[in-house]
Amino acid sequence: MKACVDIGGTKVAVSLSRGAMDGADPPPLLTRLAEPTAKAGDEHSLARQVLRLIDSACADAGVSRDRIDALGVSSCGPFVRTGPGAIEITNPNICGGLAGAPRGVPNNWTRVPLEAPLREVFGDVRIANDAVAALMAERRWGALRGASHCAYVTWSTGVGVGLCVDGRVLRGKNGNAGHAGHSFVVDGDAAALCGCGNRGDVESMVAGGSLERRIGTDARSLMLAASHGDAQALRVVHRLCEVMGRLLYNLIATLDLQRISLGGSVFLHHAQLLLPLLQGEIRRYFPALTHGVELCAAGLGGKVGDYAALALVAED
Repeated sequence: MKACVDIGGTKVAVSLSRGAMDGADPPPLLTRLAEPTAKAGDEHSLARQVLRLIDSACADAGVSRDRIDALGVSSCGPFVRTGPGAIEITNPNICGGLAGAPRGVPNNWTRVPLEAPLREVFGDVRIANDAVAALMAERRWGALRGASHCAYVTWSTGVGVGLCVDGRVLRGKNGNAGHAGHSFVVDGDAAALCGCGNRGDVESMVAGGSLERRIGTDARSLMLAASHGDAQALRVVHRLCEVMGRLLYNLIATLDLQRISLGGSVFLHHAQLLLPLLQGEIRRYFPALTHGVELCAAGLGGKVGDYAALALVAED
């Protein structure tokens, strides 16, 4: 029995799975529970929430917690390491004590312990940045199968990236490789403040968590208006895709990628509108680097987060 945990800035989801992991299709999820990410109380609230949801999922599935032999955790980052087995989260959508953290985060946390409290309960705990884990799932079961030079990009509450070059998944010294959402794309008066303290990075300009604060409307309302032909909304969406297109081009130019899979709630709920615009942005740039590069929606769709966590424990 495998337990899968998907931690985002908006929600935490827990699911259980069992069965063979080596097929072309992912094994079914036995049960799935989700609720808003814990952001009140003390900094251990998130770990307690994860353990409580695992217990509830086990109860729903009619199994005891000691049946779980591995726990995969796909989590938003960045991560800090305070010692062996001690990954902590320092994410501006969860930690209100970070510079510029979004309004409405009701705490003053700067770090959230994750790995240590989970290891007190489970022997085999595997944690990775959610975009890195989603990349692994998309390579195993989704739209990146067969791709050795590829990326997964999530456009959701935040913006994250998982990277694979020459068949190797990039992780970095603290597991933070791929945090291109905090790379700079805008400066001057147009640069917005990100929850991490940066001004003008990708996440501050296009992430779902920043849009209402920056332009006065949430992502869903904006995208629906644009889909129905509202001229002003369309102009704003084109500008968002220009910024996201710069990020995608920078990844392609730097790493010589062949395929990029896109997921996250902002993108997946409005892929019909956004994918052609992003493809058009990529075609604007240096054709020697961009010719033949594929952009596609995540093959695992809205379940990519759940299967991201499962992919971590499917690995030998």
